Formats: sequence, structure tokens, C-alpha cells
Amino acid sequence: MEAARRALCVSDPFNPLITTFAQSAGILVISHCFHLFLKQFGQPGPVAQILAGVVLGPSLLSRIPKVNRFFIQSSTADYYEVIETIFRTVFMFLIGLEMDIPYMRRSLRKASIIASGGVIVGVLFGIAVSISLIIMLKIKSQLFDFATIIIIALTNSASPVVFRLAAELKFLTSDTGRLAACASLITEMFCVLWRSVSLAVDPWKNLGTGILFLLMTVTLIGINKYLASWCNQRIRNQKYVTKTEFLVFLFLLIAAALFIEEYGYNSAISCFLLGLMFPREGKTTRTLLHKLSYATYNFILPVYFGYIGFQLNVSILGRLKPLITVIVMIVMSIATKIIGTLVACRYLKISTDESIVLGFLLDLKGNAELQILGKLPKETLKHWKEADVHGMVVSVVVMNTVIAGVVVAHILRKKEEYFSHSHTSLELGEPESELRMLACVYGSRNISSKIGLISAFSESLKTPVTAYLMHLVELPKKRTKKNLMYHQLQDGDQYSDEEDYGGNDVVEINDAVDAYTMETKVLIHQRKVVSHFERMYEDVCDSIEDLRVSIIFLTFHKHQRLDGKMESGKDGMRTTNHKVMRHAPCSVGIFVDRGQTGFQQPTSQSVQNIATLFFGGSDDREALACSKMISNHPHIHLTLIHFQNLPSSKQTEYTNEIIHRNDELLLEMSNHEIEAEIDRAYTQDFYNRYVTSGQVGYVEKYVENGTQTAEALRDIHDTFSLLIVGKGGRGNSPMTSGMSDWEECPELGTVGDLLASSELNTNSSVLVIQQYRHSRNDLN
Repeated sequence: MEAARRALCVSDPFNPLITTFAQSAGILVISHCFHLFLKQFGQPGPVAQILAGVVLGPSLLSRIPKVNRFFIQSSTADYYEVIETIFRTVFMFLIGLEMDIPYMRRSLRKASIIASGGVIVGVLFGIAVSISLIIMLKIKSQLFDFATIIIIALTNSASPVVFRLAAELKFLTSDTGRLAACASLITEMFCVLWRSVSLAVDPWKNLGTGILFLLMTVTLIGINKYLASWCNQRIRNQKYVTKTEFLVFLFLLIAAALFIEEYGYNSAISCFLLGLMFPREGKTTRTLLHKLSYATYNFILPVYFGYIGFQLNVSILGRLKPLITVIVMIVMSIATKIIGTLVACRYLKISTDESIVLGFLLDLKGNAELQILGKLPKETLKHWKEADVHGMVVSVVVMNTVIAGVVVAHILRKKEEYFSHSHTSLELGEPESELRMLACVYGSRNISSKIGLISAFSESLKTPVTAYLMHLVELPKKRTKKNLMYHQLQDGDQYSDEEDYGGNDVVEINDAVDAYTMETKVLIHQRKVVSHFERMYEDVCDSIEDLRVSIIFLTFHKHQRLDGKMESGKDGMRTTNHKVMRHAPCSVGIFVDRGQTGFQQPTSQSVQNIATLFFGGSDDREALACSKMISNHPHIHLTLIHFQNLPSSKQTEYTNEIIHRNDELLLEMSNHEIEAEIDRAYTQDFYNRYVTSGQVGYVEKYVENGTQTAEALRDIHDTFSLLIVGKGGRGNSPMTSGMSDWEECPELGTVGDLLASSELNTNSSVLVIQQYRHSRNDLN
């Protein structure tokens, strides 16, 4: 790249370097101050960062002569271009690396239609606007180039801005946020390709060069796969690859991007593809995500967004024609995205509220437009200097992005209930909806069974499953997390001592997850919480909200010894489980692990026999809904054991209720009858769907009281590797009467407590399910 050579070969690079770094530092400081103020009004970070650039640039502070001479020098422009290219390379690679590939595959058609709606309307509006502006601004040369710039300025969606703004608003994990991210990528790739084709001097030569760069990208994807596999296997007892290995991958990425940019092509597509096709398993990917995420979100993107605002010069708006041009383009840009997105969403039967949010998200600018503008020949810009096309396009990009960001934040705040995490149970969830599950472990002891649980869901459901694994690590009471300086880091460490916690458990958990991912190609997203046990539940519940989890699986605080007895772990584990069950905005499962004799990952060599125990009530229905999701697994044999009252016990219960009848008991009886009817309908539907087809086994057991229920449970305890049961919600059922007298762990319910106790002497693992309810004031 010519700019890179000029930047690296100037006679006195010291002063321009100071200017460049001072500008970056100023943007970071000012944007932080803006963010502290604007976050009170729900405004995201990118808005504050762009405004910081505006304040530092020629619109405000750089109007002071001394500041202007320091920041705006002819020699610094080349440095800015090189740094901008490197920054763009890193964050486009990271976007590809973090991309939800399964969602992208299944939503490609929908995202393409939404992107196409904006593009088609943008091209039509762009042609009309460019013709009007050519006449008004009296553009007499390079008319096609001018029209191309105007059309792209109206059409493009800046994917980095969309990703970051959606993430800041905790909106990226929602269907609308992910759809906007995919649509913005498609739109931006279209604009980049269109620019490459439309501005080509020699189409055939450029086509050949483009094919060469495509082959180079494919080759580099293969090299990355080989190197990643080699690094993963080289040292097995480390959490991350070394800094040298990390820098090798970074060097290959940046070198390829600069080589492509040297020939006048945009490297964004290649960088995104390199990240998208990078292997997802192993410590190499884990290292890249940790190190690049920290640098990108805390430095690269804030500076990049700030530099967008820095280029704005509001003085051009003091003249009538530029002011009218900018206003017209902003209005047309918003209209382009809103109209195009509304039409596409109406065809896809997406609600109007979501359509409007999608439209404004796709109206975010600030990436491809400025790149394309910067790549234009200097002769072209000289011809347009009198009309100040560059300044007007920058003004449109900056103002449009700030307006769209503010509007999106306002809509999400006003419609918070509509766009927030949908708090619902598995029983009431849509059959085709995505299952987002979170499995929590306190150490490596239970990792194999939790991976088996994830496998049972991920490989059974025809509907999509997104699995998260969270490592819960206790922070000692006398210690607090702290940030480290770079020179304090050991090889492979991060900028926070949070990575020091967890010990060897972290390595064992990572190895188990990597082995499963390599074997099944099912991706498990890993998270880590380091906190005091007293506050750990807050971090867990916040993660449930942010990740929009449908069900969370906790680890029981007891573990099985070699003699079969259950031994308690740390008291804080039980306290955390209690608090999560009380406050979690989703259904909760507590998993009692029996080690090698209990539930394991279902495989052709290890077929798992699982039983669901149904007594009645909301929690048992949730357990049955959970069981439905694993019934399709080829290596799982599921049996529904339906416990029912003996006819005589039903008559006795009815007689006793007649004797003690009053208004309150009449209401309770009415509620009980409603619950019983719901249970009958739900089990009948399950029977018709799964039992009659032979997919699930079915056993009925008639019991009269808790003693008979306990005897029945002892008869089946070693027949199955996993027993699934609801926590409670059965009311005063005679089938469990008296069982609570010896209850030790009320968080498991009466039946779950018996199954998890040492007295039952069972080898089966137990999964106790609690259905999400809006009011959960009682854990019993």
C-alpha cells in the first residue's frame, strides 16, 4: 500500500507518531467522559465515541490554531490510513470469529431479503438524489463515480457499528439483533463488491486480481486450520497459546490485508472470511478471542469510531447548498432503510416494532463509505473540491449514525418489555423456537456429565440449540479482582487476574470442551464468573438475561464418594443454588451427578436409559417438556413413568375435602382441579405424540401414599442412568404425603430429595426441574 510506504519512510516520523497517539488518547479520554454522562440516558458507547471525535476535530477544539497545527498535519494522514487499515483488519476478523454460524445459516434467506429491501430502495433513491445533486452542485466530471459514492452512502450499513451498538445495548443475542448483524454484513459486502467492480479501470485485469486474492484467502484459511490444530496439540497443560504463536496468526492476518489493500482492493471481506472459517475449538481460538476482544472493545473500536467523528467539519454546513445536500441525504438515507426494511419485514411477517428497529440499525454508517471515499483518485477529489463532496459525505455519515444510534436506544428503552429477554417456560415455549441453555460447573468434577447433558439436547432437537458452559469460581473473601499492567503478565495471561482463579480445573474443563467440539462439531460457548459466593447469583442471573437463556442447569452441592455416600461440598455452592432458583428469570435444573455409574454422554457405545417421573403439577410438566427435547436422540431410551392415585385414595381425598369445606378450600379445590385437568391434557398429548409411535416407553404406577411412592422409587432406582423429575408444584398430593418428614434438601423437592439421598442407595443421576414463575417467594 502506497500510504504505508510513505508513512514508514518519512524523514521525521517522531512528531506524526506523537500526534497520532495523542489523538487516540484524547478520543479515549473524552469518549469516556461522554459515556459516563450519556449512559444515564441509555445511549451506547459508539455514540459517545463519535461525539468525542467531533469535539476533538475541526468542528470544535481543532478550530484553535495551535491544536489544529498539532492534530491536522499533512504527514499524519498516511499514519491514520495505515492504522485505520490495521484496526479494520482486526475487528473484521473478530466479527467473523464471533459470528453465530448456525444462526447465520438458518437465517441467511431472511437476512438476505431484509438486506435486499434496503439495497434496492437505496439504489433507486440514490440514483434520484445523485441526479439532483449533480444539477444543484454543478458536478461536471466523474459523474459515474459521484453517483456511485452517493448511492453507497445511502445504501450501506456499517457492520462494525451495528455489532457494537447492539452489543452495548445488550441486544445482540436477540433474534432482532442477530438478524440486523447478518443483514448489515450482507449489505456491506455488497457495497464493497460493487465499489470494486464499478470503479475498476480495467475490468478483466481486476477480475483476475480479485480471483488471485480469493485463492490467497482460501489458502490462508487452510494454513490457519493447520497451524491452529498444531498449536492446540503442542502444549496440552496450558490455557492459552504463547504470545509468539498469537503474534504469528496476527502477522499473517495483517500482512494479507495490507497486501490486498496495496492493489486498491478492500480487505474487509477477506478478513471477515478468515475469522468466519477459523477453527472454533481449541486454545488457539480461545486465545484469539480473549486477546483481540480486550484490545478491540477497549481501544480499537473506540478510536476507530472517534476518528469517524474527527473527520467532521461543521463549518461546511454554514453554506446553503452543502447544508441542503446533507439534510436531503440524511432524510433519504433514513427513508431508504425504513421503507426497504418495512417492505421486506412485511413479506417475512415480522412485526412493525421490530421492522423499525431493524431499519434504524441498518441505517448506521461509518465503515465502507469512508473507505471508498478515501480510495478515490486525488484527481477526482480535486474536481469535487469546490463542491466539498468529501466533507458532505462525512457529515452525512457522522450525523446519520448519531441519529440512528440515539433513536434505536430510545426505542429499546421505551419498548423494553417487548425487546427484553422473554421470560417463559419450556412448557409454554414455541415448538420451533431456539433453545438457549446454560450449564454451570463449580469445578472439573462434573464437567463430563454436563457435557453429556448438553450433548443430549444438542444432538436431539431438530430446532436450533445454543449451549453455554459457565465455570463458577469462588473469589476468596480477603481478595478482590484487579487489573494488571502489561509488564506484569506471564506468557499467555490476560489483563485481569481473573484468569488466575480456577486452577487446574480451567485446563481440564477447556480440554473436555475442546474434545467434545472436535468430535461432534457442536460448539459450546464458555463463560467464567469469579465472585464471592454471596454475590455470585447476581452475575449468573445477569448472564441469563444477557444471553437470553431458556433453562439453566446448576450442579448439586453434594457429590458421591467411592462408597456411594453423598458428601457435601462448600456451603457457598448450596447458597448460590438457592439464590439462583429464587431469582433466575428462566427455568432451573439442579443436576445430581453420580459419577461413572450415572448419566454420561450418549454414544453408540454408551446408550443412556432415562426416565421421567410424572406426579403432576407445573414443575413436572416442565420436566416432561425438558424430556421431550431429548427423546429424539438416537442413543437415548426415554421412559415416562406416570404415578397416579389409586381410585380409593381419590375417593378418600374427596370425602375429607367435603368435611372441611369452606370458601377458601373451595378456591383451592378449584385450582387443584384446573391443575389436574392441565396435567391430563399435557400427558395425553405427550402420549399421543411420542408413546403411541414407540419413540418413548410408558409405565403407569398406582400408589396411595408417600410410603408406596418411596417403595416404587426404590424398585426403579438402578434401572436408569438418569431420573428427571419436577421439584414441586403438586399441592397437597397424597402420593407424596409424609415424604417431606425426612426431607434434607428442600431445593430438590420431596421426590428429588429422596432420589438424591444416600439412603436410597441409587446409582442413577438425578435432574430436578423447577419451572419459571413470575413470583417465586417460596423455595419449598
